[in-house]
Amino acid sequence: MASRRPLIGVLCCNEVAHRPVQAVASRFVRPLAAVSGATVLLVPALTGANEAAALAAPLDGLLLTGSRSHVAPERYGGTLDLPPEALDPERDEVALSLADAMIAAGKPEFGICRGLQEINVLFGGSLSADSCCGRHLRGGSWAQRDYAELFTLRHDVQLAPEGRLARATGERQLTVHSVHEQAIERLGGGLRVEARSSDDGVIEAVAAPGCGAEVLAVQWHPEWDVDSSAGSQAFFALIGAALRGEGERAN
Repeated sequence: MASRRPLIGVLCCNEVAHRPVQAVASRFVRPLAAVSGATVLLVPALTGANEAAALAAPLDGLLLTGSRSHVAPERYGGTLDLPPEALDPERDEVALSLADAMIAAGKPEFGICRGLQEINVLFGGSLSADSCCGRHLRGGSWAQRDYAELFTLRHDVQLAPEGRLARATGERQLTVHSVHEQAIERLGGGLRVEARSSDDGVIEAVAAPGCGAEVLAVQWHPEWDVDSSAGSQAFFALIGAALRGEGERAN
Protein backbone atom coordinates (compact mmCIF):
# COMPACT_ATOMS: atom_id res chain seq x y z
CA MET A 1 0.00 0.00 0.00
CA ALA A 2 1.33 3.42 -0.91
CA SER A 3 2.28 5.66 1.99
CA ARG A 4 -0.04 8.54 2.84
CA ARG A 5 0.81 11.90 1.34
CA PRO A 6 1.37 14.46 4.11
CA LEU A 7 -1.48 16.85 4.82
CA ILE A 8 -0.86 20.61 4.69
CA GLY A 9 -3.34 23.27 5.66
CA VAL A 10 -3.55 26.32 3.38
CA LEU A 11 -5.21 29.37 4.83
CA CYS A 12 -7.96 31.09 2.87
CA CYS A 13 -8.99 34.75 2.86
CA ASN A 14 -12.34 36.46 3.13
CA GLU A 15 -13.35 37.87 -0.26
CA VAL A 16 -16.58 39.15 -1.77
CA ALA A 17 -17.74 37.75 -5.11
CA HIS A 18 -21.39 38.87 -5.20
CA ARG A 19 -21.48 37.45 -1.66
CA PRO A 20 -18.86 36.62 1.02
CA VAL A 21 -16.66 33.66 0.05
CA GLN A 22 -13.54 31.85 1.23
CA ALA A 23 -10.80 32.16 -1.38
CA VAL A 24 -7.21 31.14 -2.08
CA ALA A 25 -5.40 31.49 -5.40
CA SER A 26 -4.92 28.16 -7.14
CA ARG A 27 -1.27 28.99 -7.81
CA PHE A 28 -0.54 28.47 -4.09
CA VAL A 29 -2.09 25.01 -4.14
CA ARG A 30 -0.66 23.45 -7.30
CA PRO A 31 3.04 23.38 -6.32
CA LEU A 32 2.19 21.94 -2.92
CA ALA A 33 0.82 18.89 -4.73
CA ALA A 34 3.27 18.78 -7.66
CA VAL A 35 6.54 19.70 -5.91
CA SER A 36 5.95 19.25 -2.18
CA GLY A 37 4.03 16.00 -2.69
CA ALA A 38 1.31 17.03 -0.27
CA THR A 39 -2.43 16.68 0.07
CA VAL A 40 -3.94 20.15 0.53
CA LEU A 41 -6.67 21.08 3.00
CA LEU A 42 -8.12 24.58 2.61
CA VAL A 43 -8.62 26.25 5.99
CA PRO A 44 -11.42 28.83 6.19
CA ALA A 45 -10.52 32.19 7.69
CA LEU A 46 -13.64 32.15 9.85
CA THR A 47 -13.11 32.42 13.58
CA GLY A 48 -16.03 30.18 14.48
CA ALA A 49 -15.29 27.41 12.00
CA ASN A 50 -12.32 25.72 13.66
CA GLU A 51 -10.55 25.44 17.00
CA ALA A 52 -6.84 25.98 16.48
CA ALA A 53 -5.42 23.11 18.54
CA ALA A 54 -7.98 20.63 17.19
CA LEU A 55 -7.21 21.65 13.61
CA ALA A 56 -3.45 21.51 14.16
CA ALA A 57 -3.66 17.89 15.36
CA PRO A 58 -4.30 16.19 11.97
CA LEU A 59 -2.17 18.61 9.95
CA ASP A 60 1.43 17.81 9.06
CA GLY A 61 2.16 21.45 8.21
CA LEU A 62 0.69 24.86 7.43
CA LEU A 63 1.12 27.42 4.64
CA LEU A 64 0.09 31.01 5.31
CA THR A 65 -0.54 32.43 1.85
CA GLY A 66 -0.30 35.86 0.34
CA SER A 67 -3.41 38.02 0.29
CA ARG A 68 -4.72 41.38 -0.89
CA SER A 69 -5.45 42.32 2.72
CA HIS A 70 -3.10 43.63 5.41
CA VAL A 71 -2.55 42.52 9.00
CA ALA A 72 -4.46 44.94 11.22
CA PRO A 73 -2.09 47.48 12.83
CA GLU A 74 -3.52 46.88 16.30
CA ARG A 75 -2.08 43.35 16.10
CA TYR A 76 1.44 44.78 16.40
CA GLY A 77 0.89 48.16 18.04
CA GLY A 78 1.04 50.02 14.75
CA THR A 79 -0.51 53.35 13.89
CA LEU A 80 -1.17 52.94 10.16
CA ASP A 81 -4.60 54.22 9.14
CA LEU A 82 -5.90 51.51 6.81
CA PRO A 83 -9.42 51.47 5.31
CA PRO A 84 -11.72 48.60 6.36
CA GLU A 85 -11.61 47.06 2.88
CA ALA A 86 -7.83 46.62 3.25
CA LEU A 87 -8.25 44.46 6.35
CA ASP A 88 -9.33 40.89 7.06
CA PRO A 89 -9.61 40.61 10.86
CA GLU A 90 -10.86 37.01 10.80
CA ARG A 91 -7.87 36.00 8.68
CA ASP A 92 -5.64 37.69 11.27
CA GLU A 93 -7.23 35.75 14.11
CA VAL A 94 -7.19 32.35 12.42
CA ALA A 95 -3.67 32.77 11.03
CA LEU A 96 -2.10 33.82 14.31
CA SER A 97 -3.94 31.30 16.49
CA LEU A 98 -3.38 28.37 14.13
CA ALA A 99 0.27 29.26 13.51
CA ASP A 100 0.81 29.41 17.27
CA ALA A 101 -0.90 26.04 17.72
CA MET A 102 1.23 24.46 15.00
CA ILE A 103 4.45 25.62 16.67
CA ALA A 104 3.19 24.38 20.04
CA ALA A 105 2.63 20.98 18.39
CA GLY A 106 6.13 21.05 16.86
CA LYS A 107 4.78 21.09 13.32
CA PRO A 108 6.28 23.04 10.40
CA GLU A 109 4.80 26.21 9.02
CA PHE A 110 5.66 28.33 6.03
CA GLY A 111 4.65 31.78 4.87
CA ILE A 112 4.46 33.66 1.59
CA CYS A 113 4.04 37.46 1.48
CA ARG A 114 1.27 38.19 4.02
CA GLY A 115 2.22 34.89 5.60
CA LEU A 116 5.71 36.21 6.38
CA GLN A 117 4.16 39.32 7.89
CA GLU A 118 1.81 37.21 10.04
CA ILE A 119 4.70 35.10 11.32
CA ASN A 120 6.68 38.23 12.16
CA VAL A 121 3.71 39.61 14.10
CA LEU A 122 3.24 36.26 15.87
CA PHE A 123 6.82 36.51 17.11
CA GLY A 124 6.27 40.05 18.40
CA GLY A 125 7.50 42.02 15.38
CA SER A 126 5.95 44.98 13.62
CA LEU A 127 5.18 46.01 10.04
CA SER A 128 5.69 49.19 8.07
CA ALA A 129 4.35 50.66 4.85
CA ASP A 130 7.51 52.74 4.41
CA SER A 131 9.41 49.93 2.68
CA CYS A 132 7.09 48.19 0.29
CA CYS A 133 6.47 47.28 -3.30
CA GLY A 134 6.52 50.98 -4.12
CA ARG A 135 10.25 50.50 -4.61
CA HIS A 136 9.31 48.40 -7.64
CA LEU A 137 5.96 49.95 -8.61
CA ARG A 138 6.11 53.60 -9.53
CA GLY A 139 2.93 55.61 -9.77
CA GLY A 140 0.27 54.01 -7.62
CA SER A 141 -0.77 51.04 -5.53
CA TRP A 142 -0.45 47.47 -6.78
CA ALA A 143 -4.24 47.27 -6.61
CA GLN A 144 -4.42 49.85 -9.40
CA ARG A 145 -2.16 47.83 -11.72
CA ASP A 146 -2.91 45.10 -14.20
CA TYR A 147 -2.59 41.77 -12.40
CA ALA A 148 -0.18 40.19 -14.87
CA GLU A 149 2.00 43.31 -14.89
CA LEU A 150 2.67 42.99 -11.18
CA PHE A 151 4.58 39.77 -11.63
CA THR A 152 6.78 41.06 -14.42
CA LEU A 153 8.56 43.10 -11.74
CA ARG A 154 11.58 41.27 -10.41
CA HIS A 155 14.43 42.14 -8.09
CA ASP A 156 17.39 40.44 -6.42
CA VAL A 157 17.63 39.19 -2.86
CA GLN A 158 20.79 38.25 -0.99
CA LEU A 159 20.58 35.00 0.98
CA ALA A 160 22.18 34.64 4.40
CA PRO A 161 25.30 32.49 3.81
CA GLU A 162 24.48 29.83 6.40
CA GLY A 163 20.72 30.10 6.08
CA ARG A 164 18.17 27.46 5.20
CA LEU A 165 17.45 28.92 1.79
CA ALA A 166 21.12 29.30 0.86
CA ARG A 167 21.81 25.67 1.73
CA ALA A 168 18.73 24.43 -0.11
CA THR A 169 19.40 26.40 -3.29
CA GLY A 170 23.20 26.42 -3.27
CA GLU A 171 22.95 30.12 -4.14
CA ARG A 172 23.83 33.42 -2.48
CA GLN A 173 21.44 35.47 -4.63
CA LEU A 174 18.00 34.88 -6.14
CA THR A 175 15.90 36.94 -8.53
CA VAL A 176 12.33 36.99 -7.22
CA HIS A 177 8.85 38.49 -7.63
CA SER A 178 7.72 40.69 -4.73
CA VAL A 179 4.26 42.27 -4.71
CA HIS A 180 3.42 43.83 -1.36
CA GLU A 181 2.53 47.10 0.33
CA GLN A 182 3.89 46.29 3.78
CA ALA A 183 7.14 44.82 5.02
CA ILE A 184 8.88 43.88 8.26
CA GLU A 185 9.77 46.93 10.33
CA ARG A 186 10.87 45.37 13.64
CA LEU A 187 11.97 41.76 13.41
CA GLY A 188 10.13 39.42 15.77
CA GLY A 189 12.03 37.98 18.71
CA GLY A 190 13.59 34.61 17.88
CA LEU A 191 13.42 35.15 14.13
CA ARG A 192 16.55 35.00 11.95
CA VAL A 193 16.92 36.92 8.71
CA GLU A 194 17.24 34.51 5.78
CA ALA A 195 17.32 37.07 2.95
CA ARG A 196 17.31 40.81 2.27
CA SER A 197 16.48 42.81 -0.82
CA SER A 198 19.70 43.72 -2.63
CA ASP A 199 18.65 47.27 -3.40
CA ASP A 200 17.29 48.53 -0.08
CA GLY A 201 17.91 45.89 2.58
CA VAL A 202 14.24 45.07 3.23
CA ILE A 203 13.93 41.73 5.03
CA GLU A 204 12.69 39.25 2.43
CA ALA A 205 12.83 35.92 4.30
CA VAL A 206 12.94 34.70 7.89
CA ALA A 207 13.34 31.47 9.85
CA ALA A 208 12.71 30.68 13.52
CA PRO A 209 15.46 28.44 14.89
CA GLY A 210 14.94 27.37 18.47
CA CYS A 211 11.14 27.43 18.56
CA GLY A 212 10.71 23.64 18.38
CA ALA A 213 9.23 23.59 14.88
CA GLU A 214 10.51 24.40 11.41
CA VAL A 215 9.37 27.89 10.43
CA LEU A 216 10.35 29.52 7.14
CA ALA A 217 8.72 32.42 5.32
CA VAL A 218 9.48 34.60 2.30
CA GLN A 219 8.18 38.01 1.29
CA TRP A 220 8.32 37.14 -2.42
CA HIS A 221 6.07 34.83 -4.45
CA PRO A 222 7.80 31.50 -5.25
CA GLU A 223 4.47 30.01 -6.34
CA TRP A 224 4.35 32.37 -9.32
CA ASP A 225 7.33 30.98 -11.24
CA VAL A 226 7.79 27.55 -9.70
CA ASP A 227 7.84 25.89 -13.15
CA SER A 228 10.83 27.95 -14.32
CA SER A 229 12.75 28.92 -11.17
CA ALA A 230 15.10 26.53 -9.38
CA GLY A 231 14.92 28.76 -6.30
CA SER A 232 11.12 28.55 -6.19
CA GLN A 233 11.23 24.79 -6.69
CA ALA A 234 13.69 24.55 -3.79
CA PHE A 235 11.26 26.44 -1.53
CA PHE A 236 8.44 23.98 -2.21
CA ALA A 237 10.85 21.05 -1.94
CA LEU A 238 11.74 22.31 1.54
CA ILE A 239 8.05 22.30 2.42
CA GLY A 240 7.73 18.70 1.25
CA ALA A 241 10.77 17.60 3.24
CA ALA A 242 9.46 19.29 6.39
CA LEU A 243 6.04 17.68 6.00
CA ARG A 244 7.69 14.25 5.77
CA GLY A 245 9.78 14.91 8.87
CA GLU A 246 12.98 15.32 6.87
CA GLY A 247 13.45 19.04 7.52
CA GLU A 248 15.36 20.96 10.17
CA ARG A 249 13.87 21.35 13.59
CA ALA A 250 16.07 23.40 15.89
CA ASN A 251 15.17 23.16 19.57
